[in-house]
Amino acid sequence: MKSSNIGGQAVLEGIMMKHKDEYAVAVRKPDGEIIVEKDTYRSIVGNAKKLTQIPFIRGIFNFIDSMVLGIKTLTFSASFFEEEEEQKELTQEETEKQEKMEKWLMRGTVAFSVVIAVAIFMVLPYFLSSFLESRIPSYHVRTVIEGFIRIGIFILYVLLISRMKDIQRTFMYHGAEHKCINCIEHGLPLTVENVRSSSRQHKRCGTSFLFFVLAISIILLFLIQVESTGMRVLVRILLLPVIAGISYEVLKLAGNTDNPVINVLSKPGLAIQKLTTKEPDDRMIEVAIQAVEAVFDWRAYERENFDTADDL
Repeated sequence: MKSSNIGGQAVLEGIMMKHKDEYAVAVRKPDGEIIVEKDTYRSIVGNAKKLTQIPFIRGIFNFIDSMVLGIKTLTFSASFFEEEEEQKELTQEETEKQEKMEKWLMRGTVAFSVVIAVAIFMVLPYFLSSFLESRIPSYHVRTVIEGFIRIGIFILYVLLISRMKDIQRTFMYHGAEHKCINCIEHGLPLTVENVRSSSRQHKRCGTSFLFFVLAISIILLFLIQVESTGMRVLVRILLLPVIAGISYEVLKLAGNTDNPVINVLSKPGLAIQKLTTKEPDDRMIEVAIQAVEAVFDWRAYERENFDTADDL
């Protein structure tokens, strides 16, 4: 199966779909209307675009890009649900000032999110496992235990947020996103009926990426041993870009092959997706289809890869 290279993300009452440099956000407004906005995303690397194409390096920048674009599109979707009844008309100067402030806010949000994620998923598990040092003197055994603690914290986090009503709907849109991509990549016309019957799990999902990050961290930290507590914490932080780079390559490979070994490695991530995706309703699927069609010619893709009829 050849990957369509479509990526996406669920936003507030909608979906963002991205293909190459183009992305589209489709949102169902409170009045039921679906609004679609299409734009071009410029990577954080600017003109040094080759950095996003070098294996084991591109994953770092693609991960940061996905966070920036994710927050940007989430903010856009939230703008349709603001409680203010009247929006003050801004002058051009005020608009430019607001946009500049929003950019700095977005950068700050990304930086804060990364710091919190590192603290919770990389540093905290180490300190929790270090309490076992008196009973388990082996560094390598404690490192494996630390890895399972890390995975456990991640699953617990997903379980807790999934109880929130808004998050449950977001997970339903997440399911609609996956179903659309699976529908296309299995050669089916992109209709509500075909999308509904498609799987809501996909090997290229960000959930699987995060699982690979957690799993690969066990292997690398198992191989790299340092003595002091400070150095152990520093190693866990410094290794994160390396872990992300490797994880991205594994994820990309998983999306382009049906190799049995890769399929086995993908199973834990697919299992966790049962928590981060829910079955969408037809109205959500309609939103997802519009987001896809704004940035991707799925008919041409299916003719090229499945030799489908021209009347799709």
